[in-house]
Amino acid sequence: MTSPPRLLLKLSGEAFAGEEGAFSPQALRRISQQIVSLPDVQIGIVVGGGNIIRGARSPWLDRVDADSLGMLATVLNGFALSTYLEGAGKETIVQSAVVTELTDPISPRKARKALSEGKIVIFVGGTGNPLVTTDTAAAVRAAAIGADLVAKGSNVAGVFNADPAKDKDSHLIEELSYDEFLAARYGVMDQVAVEICRENKLPIIVFDLSDPDALGMICRGERVGTLIH
Repeated sequence: MTSPPRLLLKLSGEAFAGEEGAFSPQALRRISQQIVSLPDVQIGIVVGGGNIIRGARSPWLDRVDADSLGMLATVLNGFALSTYLEGAGKETIVQSAVVTELTDPISPRKARKALSEGKIVIFVGGTGNPLVTTDTAAAVRAAAIGADLVAKGSNVAGVFNADPAKDKDSHLIEELSYDEFLAARYGVMDQVAVEICRENKLPIIVFDLSDPDALGMICRGERVGTLIH
């Protein structure tokens, strides 16, 4: 696998949380330093909002209202990440699918220009629609900016043949085709997102964001986590 000149990084919101609550300065600093230290690669980022609210699992709101709150949660996460990236010396812009006075609207053309200038583009607000996950937003943004790879970083090491939290005999699957992933309906990534990546010939890597070497390995074209292609 060759190194990606333009990478779309999907970060789960849970990666930002810690003992302090929804935002862990230590986690944000660690993630930002990993991103800033990457070799010469253009980076777009889509952030989730699961450290604040998960629409699909909210017991006290209907799904549409919960997803609306979730989209706003990704705006908060995007600003938190932007602050730490800027503090680490990297210029960023934040584009949002939901209108706020603090963000730019989604513009693939402006995003591509910013990426070519060496800026990091952070996409927030999901797709702007309820009932759609930020995995799908990541696939859409990746296709729109002409990314070479979608890398999903979360708290799992990749795709397993069974739930590793429940089955001690489960094992990591290092490589899958799009069709194999969709047929097995693995829960680690949204099916719609994988469909979009398949249609646009966008390979996906699912990896453990807590591994300090994983992002660097991905950008050097080395194998890590699970490759879906």
